[in-house]
Amino acid sequence: MASHRIAGRKLGRYRDQRVALLRGLVAELIIHERITTTLAKAKEARRMAEKLITHGKKGNLNHRRLAMSQLPNSQVVKKVFDDVAVRYADRAGGYTRVLKLGPRNGDAAEMAIIELV
Repeated sequence: MASHRIAGRKLGRYRDQRVALLRGLVAELIIHERITTTLAKAKEARRMAEKLITHGKKGNLNHRRLAMSQLPNSQVVKKVFDDVAVRYADRAGGYTRVLKLGPRNGDAAEMAIIELV
């Protein structure tokens, strides 16, 4: 359901590959709370992660189902609703931070760290 809403940067991939990539990045961000990736991927993952945490803050069954449609990984959604959303209960947004690292050796892609605040 939510996969058709993923727009923005194409990241050089077809739609289904892009959806899978972003779901994987957001899942790893929630689990590890800090990941290193390219700047473009970090900015796209931030959009998805912010929406997921907002669903977690609302906390009812409908928002849990919306989160599962956005990221079909029950362990990650459980962590968002039980741990992460509680941490940001009094925060109005801006749950993630993107820090630029500079160019990657090899292809000079701009690298960044995305982390939960």
